[in-house]
Amino acid sequence: MRIFKTHVLLRLINSYIVDSPQPANISYLWNFGSLLGTCLVLQILTGIFLAMHYQPHVDFAFNSVEHIMRDVNSGWAVRYTHANVASFFFIFVYLHIARGLYYGSYKSPRILVWTIGVIIFILMIGTAFLGYVLPYGQMSLWGATVITNLLSAVPVFGPDLVELIWGGFSVSNATLNRFFSLHYLLPFLLAALAIGHLLALHTHGSNNPNGVGSNSDRYAMHPYFTFKDLVTLFFFFLVLSIIVFYYPNLLGHSDNYIPANPMQTPASIVPEWYLLPFYAILRSIPNKLLGVIAMFGSLLILLILPYVDLSRIRGNQFRPAMKLFFWFFVVNFVVLMWIGSQHPNSPYVEIGQVATTFYFVWFLLIVPILGLSENSLMDIATK
Repeated sequence: MRIFKTHVLLRLINSYIVDSPQPANISYLWNFGSLLGTCLVLQILTGIFLAMHYQPHVDFAFNSVEHIMRDVNSGWAVRYTHANVASFFFIFVYLHIARGLYYGSYKSPRILVWTIGVIIFILMIGTAFLGYVLPYGQMSLWGATVITNLLSAVPVFGPDLVELIWGGFSVSNATLNRFFSLHYLLPFLLAALAIGHLLALHTHGSNNPNGVGSNSDRYAMHPYFTFKDLVTLFFFFLVLSIIVFYYPNLLGHSDNYIPANPMQTPASIVPEWYLLPFYAILRSIPNKLLGVIAMFGSLLILLILPYVDLSRIRGNQFRPAMKLFFWFFVVNFVVLMWIGSQHPNSPYVEIGQVATTFYFVWFLLIVPILGLSENSLMDIATK
């Protein structure tokens, strides 16, 4: 339609969704971006409806969630959708990052796209943690207490910083109010960053499985790739529907159905499953301050990847050694997730320490050394 190319706003939509040229050989692994956008929209919409009935007060928070579940028309569906889409959000973002790592999507000229993506990921983790506290069950209260207490490890200002966040001397009404306000506002910041992510991606276009420029072999976004996106979107809705209607608590923690009790500590305090790898890294280091630094470092280290990957080849498609170490990294990440769910006893502590060491070694030593080795071998082969 001509109006899509002439109207000042529709022309922008047309350039992103209709006529945007995409590499012909991108696979279904490139569909996670549209799935993540769908998850963000679902979370914002369901969150707005939940906020209409939720009360951020230590005496009423748990009961207000039960009120949503039992008394509000279809409130149970909205609440379960919100809780389960949060899990799918992280499943998709981990797969999205893994695809980026495997195919070298972080390398120039897409460094800005990668950087904004990492910032989105870190903000997602913060938003998810704040949301986990709001139902104010046992795991909410004690998870908030443990995680916010980590800031007390900061020299000099630590204890004051914790009190500032709590709004008192323990997790209390002020804490719940602050967490609710931030949890409501941060998704809109996430949406703004997601738009920035798309703008940066639009500048140079998507990477492709071969890792080479493919300007001569591109198709329009619509209808070729929009319909490809719809395949995974419908499959996602199918799986989400099955979980929401039949297994709504599959990905949650049963302790959060117990009202928060500051006088009774749960047997095991663990965050949601998608934060377990970073929790395992935190617990693997005996020193509290170093553990906190390692936990935040495990997220921020993603930002250095474009600078430590020195290989001339983009992606692991044609790099057998790096392909092997990539899968070692994936297995190591799953091991960290498992360790994070276990009690901090032997041998789990020792396994966690080995897995944590490998996590950082992969970024700081394996990636640059393999890149330099491959470059040297290529130089020898061409002589």
